[in-house]
Order: sequence, then structure tokens, then C-alpha cells
Amino acid sequence: MSETQQRIDQMVKTHDVVLFMKGSASFPMCGFSGRAVQILKACGVEPRALFTVNVLDDAEIRQGIKEYSNWPTIPQLYIKGEFIGGSDIMMEMYESGELQQILRPAS
Repeated sequence: MSETQQRIDQMVKTHDVVLFMKGSASFPMCGFSGRAVQILKACGVEPRALFTVNVLDDAEIRQGIKEYSNWPTIPQLYIKGEFIGGSDIMMEMYESGELQQILRPAS
């Protein structure tokens, strides 16, 4: 595992809710990242419980997270070390109530 992969692995396993995104929770830099933050807020995730990683700040993380998850797009959500998906999957899971169930113990 590369150093970048180890850094990502540690972030994902250290925090209950991790969102790799463009920008920050308070200032998303793309619509998909903004939507992901809004979905998490709608699920009741407290801002202090959400660990965000701005992939625009680190090119190695930006590419490395795509390899880590084998998922080509950002944002990417991890809950308790498990890859959930991007904003479209988050929206589908939110609409079905599944995301709220998964997040209940984490938030």
C-alpha cells in the first residue's frame, strides 16, 4: 500500500463519517459536493461529526481516493470505514431512508 493509500486508509478508519469532496462543508466547490453535504445535514449529521477532505488541496489524495475505492468520481462518502458512494447513491439512499439508518449511530 502506498503512503497516500495509507493516509486515506487511516482517515477512513479513524473517523465515523468521512466525505472526500471538492471544497469544504462550509464552502463546497462543486454542485455534487454541495449536494452531498446537504444530504448529510438532512440526515442529522452534526458538522463536528463530519470529517471532510478537500481533494483540491492535495493532488495525491484526489487521485489516490479514486484508486482506494475503485470509484472514479468525487465526492465519496465513507461511514465507519465502509465506502458508501457518491452524491447520486447518497441521494438514492437518503430518499429510501437507508442512509438515515446507517448514519443514526454515527451522528
